[in-house]
Amino acid sequence: MSQDKHFYETTFIINASLDDPQIETIITHVTETIARNGGEITATNKWGRKRLAYTISKKNNGYYANIEFSAPGSMIPQLERVYQLDENILRFLTIHLDKKALKAKEQAVIAPTFGEPASVEEQINKPLFEDEEAVPIIPKES
Repeated sequence: MSQDKHFYETTFIINASLDDPQIETIITHVTETIARNGGEITATNKWGRKRLAYTISKKNNGYYANIEFSAPGSMIPQLERVYQLDENILRFLTIHLDKKALKAKEQAVIAPTFGEPASVEEQINKPLFEDEEAVPIIPKES
């Protein structure tokens, strides 16, 4: 019985007081869990150590990791069980990406490649509205 694969994004916070090899081990364990249960990882983003907005389990800092993947829906409870059993994972969130989210993500990646950024002078002299004429800014003489 084959199941349809959906696109997901999971973000989790790891205890930042761990050494880098220990953090890598946790991230590897999560990616292996996804792959072993029929998922395909498309991206792994390591955001690094960040200060938490509020304390979680008496911790002020956390190491943020984000994984984008496609998998059958039955795999998500297994993944979240791995998160719950690992005491070094402080928080986690897994979301299902619908068609709108995938399209927006595609456009966000494509958008910056359309043209080269304008120079500072072009940005300053550019009119704010389409019906205005460009007015050059003349520096004051002192």
